[in-house]
Amino acid sequence: MSDQKHLLIIEDDADIAGIERDYLELSGYHVTIACDGTSGLDLALHQTFDLILLDIMLPGIDGFQLCKSIRAVKDIPILMVTARTEDVDKIRGLGFGADDYIEKPFSPSVLVARVRANLAQYDRLKPAVTAPALLTVGPLTADPTLRIITKNGQELSLKNKEYELLLFLMRHPNQVYSREDLYELIWGLESLGDNITVAVHINRLREKIEEIPSDPKLLQTVWGVGYRLHIV
Repeated sequence: MSDQKHLLIIEDDADIAGIERDYLELSGYHVTIACDGTSGLDLALHQTFDLILLDIMLPGIDGFQLCKSIRAVKDIPILMVTARTEDVDKIRGLGFGADDYIEKPFSPSVLVARVRANLAQYDRLKPAVTAPALLTVGPLTADPTLRIITKNGQELSLKNKEYELLLFLMRHPNQVYSREDLYELIWGLESLGDNITVAVHINRLREKIEEIPSDPKLLQTVWGVGYRLHIV
């Protein structure tokens, strides 16, 4: 089919890569596999893919560095697949620009759901054919066509999900959303995510938009409820 999505799996375990490929192909996706970090990076940078499934522990180049290198030039969903359960690894992967992560072992239905949701979210956020108007909320201005947000005229350096999360909050100023709500709205999944995903992105946004990130005035925590973009 002409609109078939092309996915890249970078995974050194042939059995796991084969299972991932089989279930994704059954779901209608075209899949390419790379078995190490070096070949995975070459494919990611020189071919066109709609989404990348990226293992952390890889020969050649590890998944963290690979994610950082791909994210520097590609605006596509990157899902990290890892057997590690430590929060520091999840935070590190998200910090390098991953959109989401999946922990091994995972069920095939979860894998397909995560892939489908991240692809759908990117499609929804692509610029419209007719350029939408600029959105200004307090000191922040968003240009959805260029996928740029500025603060007091200075462009913010935002990764994909940071941009999407901040744009959503700009479109709903002063409204409070729980971590669960934000995960479902921005990542497109219900109850499949880890709350740390949202918390990491909130903290990274605070580092970029707040004068004092430890004492946020814009991106506030409403204790026991969630987060809001506070605009006076």
